Amino acid sequence: MILYELQCSAEHRFEAWFKDSAAYDRQAKRGLVICPVCADTKIAKAPMAPRITGKGKAQAEEAGHMMQALRAIRETVEANCEHVGPRFPEEARRIHYGEAEKRGIYGDATKEEAKSLKDEGIEIAAIPWLPRQDS
Repeated sequence: MILYELQCSAEHRFEAWFKDSAAYDRQAKRGLVICPVCADTKIAKAPMAPRITGKGKAQAEEAGHMMQALRAIRETVEANCEHVGPRFPEEARRIHYGEAEKRGIYGDATKEEAKSLKDEGIEIAAIPWLPRQDS
């Protein structure tokens, strides 16, 4: 496992674990590495200082707990909200303006659509959507 400090085009910095550097390269090329703050997929490795520590096992356990927590978030969202897929921006607006029943929804939106929703005062959040199992 390798930990990278990453940065999106909006300069949000975050860390992510990958099996190896080739796994990062493949995922980044396919647009699968996503900024947890703004959902940007234009990601680059940020400069970082090397970590010299004997706590490798503790760090791996911490990463495992974080992955488990993110998967729990996914399960909670799926159990309590309606999946509206690519209709997310349209349905979020309908709910916001009282044209549809108020309820929790989740789905897909481009970075531009998400920005437009936020500009209209519609509260949304990007959630890192992890697979159900390690691959």
